[in-house]
Amino acid sequence: MHGTVLARTETPVRTTVAVVTEPWTASEVERTYPGRIMGERQALEAWIDFHRSTLLHKCAGLTADQLKDRAVPPSRLSLLGLVRHMTEVERWWFRMHAANTDMPFSYDPDQTGQDFEVLDDADAAANIEAFKQEIEHARAAVAERQLDDVVPSRGHHPEHSRDIRWIYLHMIEEYARHNGHADLIRERIDGVTGV
Repeated sequence: MHGTVLARTETPVRTTVAVVTEPWTASEVERTYPGRIMGERQALEAWIDFHRSTLLHKCAGLTADQLKDRAVPPSRLSLLGLVRHMTEVERWWFRMHAANTDMPFSYDPDQTGQDFEVLDDADAAANIEAFKQEIEHARAAVAERQLDDVVPSRGHHPEHSRDIRWIYLHMIEEYARHNGHADLIRERIDGVTGV
């Protein structure tokens, strides 16, 4: 065997590189605490903005699946469901009532709870972006309105007219209640508590 060189065949080695992508997570949000001495309109806007950003703050850092995670049974609440619901509440009170605009609800046209319930195929990133956009539409809807301006009801009680001030106060109350829900849901998901 001296002097004989054997040909060596090499089999190419195939390697598969797994690309690991981090799952989408809701981004952090900066919140501004309302001042202690302000005019009425400025105070109402500051408090509603604080509550809007608090809901987003409760979602920050969570994946789409975590945002869809339900609270303790029998409750069907989830953080994403709350975001979707508040998107429609913003639309209902600011654009449909205050601006007297005819338009459908985004997630629940028949108002049967689908904003909370139909989440399996929901696009969390798109839903959060839609919430942010609806807030901008809401601000624009009342930018030229005075707090004393009276608007008609668009609901089941047409006799229940109200002023713009009432809408702001009601929205602050609505957010405060749902942000309490968001506190409990977030704590159940990952133990995070606090304002």
